[in-house]
Amino acid sequence: MSNVISVQWDDQTIHQLSTLKDLLVYPSPNPYIQTLYKADGITISVYTSNKVVFQGNQLSQWMDDHPSIARLLNSQDTMVQTIYPQAGSDEVGTGDVFGPVVVSAVYVDKTMAHQLKPYHIDDSKSMDDTTIINVVPTIMKTCPYSVLVLDNAKYNQMHQTYNLNALKAILHNHAYVKLKEKIHQLPHLCVVDQFTPETSYYHYLNGQTTIIRGLTFKTKAEHQYLSVACASLIARYTFLKAMDQLSEQIGIALHKGAGKLVDEDIRKIMDKHGPTMLYHVAKLHFSNIQKVNDHA
Repeated sequence: MSNVISVQWDDQTIHQLSTLKDLLVYPSPNPYIQTLYKADGITISVYTSNKVVFQGNQLSQWMDDHPSIARLLNSQDTMVQTIYPQAGSDEVGTGDVFGPVVVSAVYVDKTMAHQLKPYHIDDSKSMDDTTIINVVPTIMKTCPYSVLVLDNAKYNQMHQTYNLNALKAILHNHAYVKLKEKIHQLPHLCVVDQFTPETSYYHYLNGQTTIIRGLTFKTKAEHQYLSVACASLIARYTFLKAMDQLSEQIGIALHKGAGKLVDEDIRKIMDKHGPTMLYHVAKLHFSNIQKVNDHA
């Protein structure tokens, strides 16, 4: 199976392909292909409908050699992304008062993608928790991955120094560092589900011992890259397990999110264990904490 990217471009964007010196024009027997480009290890088919299909076993390397085209491809919300091998990272827990922040990075190659196809893997936000609990062990057995858990006490400590995006950048970077330790060499395509601009992401990493560079930053990446979808699911699975453990430890069934049920949980914790327990089970900067304190 070739690596394939399919996009819909306007005439002006398509014209940029004709300026690339390594692309040669070949005749095509397909009447719906208006221009067929070829280079070493890739073909680019420009259809009369302005659909442009990039494919070939050297596509990832070709994109590395043509960053202007890579940026155009990565800006397409409708891109169908099937380049393998690939790695992706995502995080969960940042919008929940209780429980840790979890970041995972996952490596997926063609064989692994084929093995996971029957499970219809999608972003964790569109899969219920029961399905996630059932599917994720298969992902973990199939794909190399790393997962980082920032518990509430450590989160509250670090949040005094770092804002949320800085914390996420540090965790995503470290997840890729740990993944690289497992597989020794990261693939050309490593995707971060974008939460901050690329320049800000690397600015937040100033002072880190090891920084993984050359990442691709893409919003809604979990819908386009299987590796990011898998990372999202593994992170969610780990978060759910951590929430179960916290609930068992304090004897209160903690709710996810930041709604009214969470406010009730906060009151129960304060009544049963005192306010100091919140440091170990909650993110203290959430307004829910202050709101309950104001009415205590």
